[in-house]
Amino acid sequence: MEARHIGVDVVDIERFREQLGSAGTTFSSVFTDRELRDCAAKADRAASLAARWAAKEAYIKAWSQSLFGAPPVVGAVDFRDIEVISDAFGRVALALHGELESVAPPAASLSLSHDGNCAVAVCLV
Repeated sequence: MEARHIGVDVVDIERFREQLGSAGTTFSSVFTDRELRDCAAKADRAASLAARWAAKEAYIKAWSQSLFGAPPVVGAVDFRDIEVISDAFGRVALALHGELESVAPPAASLSLSHDGNCAVAVCLV
C-alpha cells in the first residue's frame, strides 16, 4: 500500500483580510483568475480566499511530508499552480498546473472550512 500524507493549515481570517487589503501584498499574485472569480461570489470573499490559501499551504505540507528525508523537487512554488477548484455542488479539489503537473503528486482529498475568525484546510496526498 502506498503511503498517504496529510497536511493541515489554519489561517486567521481577519489578519488575512488586512493583508489582502494592503498595497503591494503578495496575496494579489497567489490566486488564479478562477479562484478570485469563485470567491467574489461568496458572502465573505476574504474568508473564502483564506480557506483557499490554507488549502495551498496544506497541500505543500502534505507533499513535503511525502518527501521526508529527500531534497525538494522544485525551488520556489508558484502558488497559482496549486488551484482550488469547485464542482457544481460546491465540493472542492486541487488542480495542479505548470511544472507541478509533472513532478508533484495529486491531492487525493481536500476539505476546507471557515468559522468565526478561522479558516482551515486539510489535504491528503
